[in-house]
Order: sequence, then structure tokens, then C-alpha cells
Amino acid sequence: MKKRFEVHTHTAYSHDSLLNKWLYLFMLKRRGIDVVAITDHNEIDGALRYREFLEKYNISVVIGEEIFTEKGEVIGLFLKQKIEPGLPVRETMLQIKEQGGLVYIPHPYDEERYKTVLPEIEISKNIDLIDIIEIHNGRNTQSYFSEKQLSIAKKYPKAHRLVGSDAHTFIELGRNYNLIPKFQNADQFMRNLQFVVHVKQPSIPQAYKITKWVKILKKLRQGHFAEVKIMVFGKVNQRID
Repeated sequence: MKKRFEVHTHTAYSHDSLLNKWLYLFMLKRRGIDVVAITDHNEIDGALRYREFLEKYNISVVIGEEIFTEKGEVIGLFLKQKIEPGLPVRETMLQIKEQGGLVYIPHPYDEERYKTVLPEIEISKNIDLIDIIEIHNGRNTQSYFSEKQLSIAKKYPKAHRLVGSDAHTFIELGRNYNLIPKFQNADQFMRNLQFVVHVKQPSIPQAYKITKWVKILKKLRQGHFAEVKIMVFGKVNQRID
């Protein structure tokens, strides 16, 4: 029997999410997710803490991290330790491999998130280290982004393909996932990917608005008022009264 596996999700440990463990649990249970890969930005503490909690309720957790490299984002799955951001792409991938992890390329095409997209030239240069390429991202604002992502993946047939959730809010959880036979570790997971079935849905526009204000709220809590001013008003000479 195949399990519902949701990959590429975020928790309150990401700078742009407030998803606490109870909301997380509620939505995963409501939508029948069996296994989830938690991939917070440049952090694995959330994945470790949420795993301890979620596994009490029979939801398995894959420890991951969405790492911002010198050129864009790369995800490591089945990690044991945090990988520092800001490293060269290949060095990041090698560190993932050294842990016995899998290299996953999120949103390989997105015109609106171009600052975080790993350029295709980097995919081509490092394809020998890449295990999985995302062919649909739950936050794609345009349907042709998914078409572009799939077309990129097709150029590299040795890499497996998965649908990525990229959920940052509770309303996004459980909508984009993969059906895959049960697995216990990275090796078994890779073998079972030949039987995967992709389930995808379009993005929820409201989720972006929520994420924007979450970022602002967290910046305010940290006392970064100048950054908040720019986020709200842009680079103009206005006061926040």
C-alpha cells in the first residue's frame, strides 16, 4: 500500500512561517499525510523537534533542510546535521552526501522567486550529485512554471522527480504530495521512487500574503525596524508613526 509523502514543508523554525506543531499535526491528519519531509530554511532544529512530536501520532518525518547556497537553494533530505548556508553549490551537495543524505533541487524554475532558484547551469554542472528534481511546486503562481520545472527535469533522466509542497501555512499542507511505497531509509526510498505517483494542486494566493506578514512580524519581534520599513514602504523616506 502506498503512503502519502509530502516533501518540502516549513515550520515556525523558518523565518517566514508560524506553523506550530499542533496546526501541523491537525492538517496532516485531516488530509491523510503519512510521511512528511520538513525542510526549514537553513535549519534542522524544527524538523528534529517536530519529528519527536509527530511520530507519537504515527506520522513519520524525514529530516531535511532548504539551504541557501552561493547560487540558490538546494534541499538535503535524510540529514543528521545542519549544513551552513552560503557555501558553494557543490560543497553543499557534497556535505549532504557525506551524511548519507539525498540532494533535492526545489523549484528549478520560478520567475518570481528568481533569487532563490538554483540556475540550470548549476544543475547541469552538478547533476552527478543530484538525486531528485522538483517538477511542481505548491507555490507556483503560474501553471507554466510547473511546465518549465518538468521540462528541466526531463533533461536529466537519471534524477528522480517529485512534487514539492513548499507549505509555509496550514492551508497549504496536504495538497501537494507523492504516493510511494513505505520506506525506512534513504536507500529504500530511492528504490521505491520508481513506483511514485504525483498528486498536485495549484497554489493558494492568500498564502503569499500570510507569508509576507509573517516575515514582517518576525522582523518586528527581532527589533529590525529599518528592514520592516523597507518591506512595508519600499526604499522611500517615510516614517512609521
